Amino acid sequence: MSAVPTASPKSALHEQVAVQLRQMLVESAIAPGEKLNERELAEQLQVSRTPLREAIRMLAAEGLVELLPNRGAIAVRLSEADIANTFEVMAGLEAQSGELAAQRITADALAEIQAMHFEMMAAYTRRDLSNYYRLNSAIHSAINAAAANPVLTQTYCQVNARLQSLRFRSNQDADKWKLAVQDHVRMIDALSARDPVAMREVLVTHLLNKRDVVIAQLRAESVSP
Repeated sequence: MSAVPTASPKSALHEQVAVQLRQMLVESAIAPGEKLNERELAEQLQVSRTPLREAIRMLAAEGLVELLPNRGAIAVRLSEADIANTFEVMAGLEAQSGELAAQRITADALAEIQAMHFEMMAAYTRRDLSNYYRLNSAIHSAINAAAANPVLTQTYCQVNARLQSLRFRSNQDADKWKLAVQDHVRMIDALSARDPVAMREVLVTHLLNKRDVVIAQLRAESVSP
């Protein structure tokens, strides 16, 4: 199963390729700073270079890859300052989403999020990180959608795209993953209680904890032999 939402069967080919590339970037199958080798990717994904290049342009617009003149595309590598600044903004967007969702969510939307949470917990029990992240991401997106603010959603998606790979990697530490799961339990409790203050608090804490884990990982990698 993919770690990110899949394209529908009716999606254009380049959109389907973008879904596959996005998963590779999120799960670091294409590492930060690595060049996207069009020939190898076309063979691996069994597509021609035309839809592949269209997909790469889509990901560049999302901020996941950088297009370099006469050098092709590389997976974006964020600096420590970029990471800190982006997570700071994301914490505010998540908090606003949670606060509004607690006030506006419908019974059907709440039931869907609760169901995804149960599935996510099952994936956590299996230590199935790929499926866990797919469901985790879907829950955060559903909370944002429940806020019913299109401008907030547009901004949320733009900023979140830059962080998906880092959010995925933050769960590779077992202790930190456990803490993230505990945050999600509190999140569902607050949403079910329709408590906007509690939702804001837990989401800010959740995102800033993610920031700290990611920065610690980055620093550890920089001193590794």
